Amino acid sequence: MTILCVRFRLPPMYEAALPGLLGLLEEFTPVVEALPPDGALADLRGAERYFGRSAVELASVIRVRALARYGVDCVIGAGPGPMLARVALRDARPGVTCAVPEDAVAEFLAGKPVAALPGIGAATARTLGEYGLDTLGLVAAAPLSTLQRLIGAKAGRELREKAAGVDRGRVVPNAVARSLMTERAFGIDELDPVRHRGALLSAAEEIGARLRAVEKVCRTLTLTVRYADRSATTRSRTLKEPTAHSAALARAAYGMYESLGLQRARVRALALRAEGLTPADQASHQLTFDPVDEKARRLEEVADRARAKFGPHAVMPGSLGRRGGGPASSHGSRAA
Repeated sequence: MTILCVRFRLPPMYEAALPGLLGLLEEFTPVVEALPPDGALADLRGAERYFGRSAVELASVIRVRALARYGVDCVIGAGPGPMLARVALRDARPGVTCAVPEDAVAEFLAGKPVAALPGIGAATARTLGEYGLDTLGLVAAAPLSTLQRLIGAKAGRELREKAAGVDRGRVVPNAVARSLMTERAFGIDELDPVRHRGALLSAAEEIGARLRAVEKVCRTLTLTVRYADRSATTRSRTLKEPTAHSAALARAAYGMYESLGLQRARVRALALRAEGLTPADQASHQLTFDPVDEKARRLEEVADRARAKFGPHAVMPGSLGRRGGGPASSHGSRAA
């Protein structure tokens, strides 16, 4: 094992702790790739030689240090390559590192669903499943021509290699965060546009708070609407100026929602993703003389201080100024 895939069990809106946790990994290797909002890949080939310990043994040290220094538990998958480490992470649990046996990679993968491979979406998995290719073992044994006919020449070749355990990936050191995502799922398929807008407001406020916590602004906002039939619609909007201001994010989200022209749509979930993140201190801000907007920004500052002192639930998303929206959804969110 040389590659670790680590997922820190961070509460929502705690991305501010991720740089420190990545720094912990960098004590063992400089080759660390952040997987925001709560994960990372670490190439420990040099660390294994230097410390005289295996990657699985070093994973135990990382887990103990994360708990001791930050009070954060983690789950860890280990494998000969990044893809295999990420697959192993699916079977990992706190306190136990799941490792792909180096001499039995194909056997480890054989019984797993096709969607277990990183980058394989629901549509591809569904297409393969319609032809009985619902496990990686069956995909690896399928004729290459069959896979290429179903999903394309290049995709078919790459999928067959991965299903057989060929991992050509590498860990690429990168910045901590390039995007943030949150989702609002409804308990039942929701028809009411007022509740849709309330969920969007709640999601926008959470995204804004999380951006401000890591001192970032976003340039692009993406809305994904998931429907009862499992289909989805996605819209993206480039903002007038990079921002972490919740009200501006909410306005953009409302605009994208309205552009869809939904009529009695049965919505299962709404997701917002902030993309094109840059440091807040490098962004320009257009001055405004709108007293309502200035008041909203002051309220955000107060709420952010409360969250920093008392935790992320000190101010619940959706509780601040509701301009143009209904009550916020109380359903849970997740980060991407």
